[in-house]
Amino acid sequence: MRRVFVAGHRGMVGSAIVRLLGQDPEVSVITAGRDQLDLIEQSQVRAFFAANQIDEVYLAAAKVGGIGANNAYPAEFLYENLMIEANIIAAAHASDVNRLLFLGSSCIYPRLADQPMREDSLLTGPLELTNEPYAIAKIAGIKLCESYHRQYGRDYRSVMPTNLYGPGDNFHPANSHVLPALLRRFHEAKVSGAEEVVIWGTGTPLREFLHVDDLAAASVFVAGLPTESYWTPATERLSHLNVGSGAEVSIGELARLVAEAVGYAGRITQDPTKPDGTPRKLLDTSALTALGWQASVDLREGLAETYTWFLANAEHLRQA
Repeated sequence: MRRVFVAGHRGMVGSAIVRLLGQDPEVSVITAGRDQLDLIEQSQVRAFFAANQIDEVYLAAAKVGGIGANNAYPAEFLYENLMIEANIIAAAHASDVNRLLFLGSSCIYPRLADQPMREDSLLTGPLELTNEPYAIAKIAGIKLCESYHRQYGRDYRSVMPTNLYGPGDNFHPANSHVLPALLRRFHEAKVSGAEEVVIWGTGTPLREFLHVDDLAAASVFVAGLPTESYWTPATERLSHLNVGSGAEVSIGELARLVAEAVGYAGRITQDPTKPDGTPRKLLDTSALTALGWQASVDLREGLAETYTWFLANAEHLRQA
C-alpha cells in the first residue's frame, strides 16, 4: 500500500485530491493539520517526513487570496509560499521520497503572454504586478522540482491549473475570486429580494474555469504517468503541464449562468466605469490532452454542485 501525503488537505484543492485518493484501496492517505504540523517550520517538516515513511507527495498547500490580499500582504505571500514548498520538497528528497506533484497556478505566466498560454511562455516577460509575489513563489516551486530532477533524478512533477471553483472554495465577499464572489452576491440578492445585481466592467473579458474535482483527477493522472511518458523532450526543460477545461466564457455570460444556478430572477447590469482586467486568459492544454486526459465537468453542472455545497455550509460561511 502506498503512503501518500497530501499537504494542504483542508483547502479546496487538497480536499478534492484526498476525496479521490480515498477511493483507491491501494492508497493510505496521510494528512496533518496546522495544529500538528507547521509547514513553514523546516525542522517540523523534516521530522514529519522522517516519522511517516511517505512514498508520494501531493503539494497543494499554499497561502492564497484575491487581488486585495495579494496587494496588502505581498511579503507574506512570497515568504510563506516559498517556505512551504521549499521545506516539503527538500524534506521529501532527504527522506528518499522519489515521487512528488507540485500544484502551481496559471498566474506564473507573463501578463501579456500569447493566448492560449503555453508551458514554454514561462519566464518570457513581466508578470502581472497585482499577484507577482505569489507567482514568483510558484515559479520557484516549479524550478525547485525541476532542479531536484536534474541533479538527483527525483520524479518531482508540476501542474499549473487555470481558474478553479467548486466545493470548499473561498466565498469571502472581499477576498474571493470572481466565480465564488458572484455566487455569493446572487445568493444574497435572491434572499433579500433585490431587483438588480450590478457586475463590474463591460462583461466582455473571457475566462476559463475548471472544477476542482477535474483538477484532482488531472493531478492523480499526471502523478501516475510512467516516467518515460512524463519526462519527454517537450517537458524536460520546464517540467510542468497546464491543466484547464479548454472552454472560455465571458464574465457577462458567467454572471447569467451563476444567476441561473442560484435561481435569481432579477436584472443583471454591467458597470462599464469599473475595470475589466485582462481581456482573455486561457491555458493551452494540448500537451496534457495528448497524454490522454481532458476535463469532464460541465460548467452548468459544476455551478449547481457548488451552490448546493454553499447552501449546506451557509451557516459556517455566514461569518466569512
